[in-house]
Amino acid sequence: MPITVEVVDFQQAMSSFPGGITAVTTQRNHLPVGIIATSVCSLSADPPSIIVCINKNASLHDAILAEKCFAVNLLSTTHQAVVQRFQSHKGHDRFESHLWTTLNTGAPILVNAATALDCELLDTHDGYSHTIIVGAVKATTTTTAANQDCLLWHGRGYARSTPLFAR
Repeated sequence: MPITVEVVDFQQAMSSFPGGITAVTTQRNHLPVGIIATSVCSLSADPPSIIVCINKNASLHDAILAEKCFAVNLLSTTHQAVVQRFQSHKGHDRFESHLWTTLNTGAPILVNAATALDCELLDTHDGYSHTIIVGAVKATTTTTAANQDCLLWHGRGYARSTPLFAR
């Protein structure tokens, strides 16, 4: 007999897993589209590729499938205003144009992101309420914040990454 885990219990358990807060972005009809997400991980170093999990109901979902590209922007603790703007605005109003640029694919890149990965869509897989999106990394940028000050989601609140030992 299968054991059933209640959704609330699963959500509570997952809240103890810290995750880097990212802005996942693309363009649709030449306008930026994006969401805040923590479901991002590396897939392979050879070839450089990542996985992002996007809710099928999110505005970004169909835009990535149509445009065949996306960017993942890892946020630092200085980007809490970016998160708040994404939460309080819709569509392209989430983007303040002076904060964003592009690299190879045309997907929006936060100019001072801790790390940004510019990706071409490689594949998709069904993930129940989400689509598992596989991207080939075409370009990257990294700032010093990537080593010291990444913004995390942990215990249902903001947290920061802090190195334990000097490098």
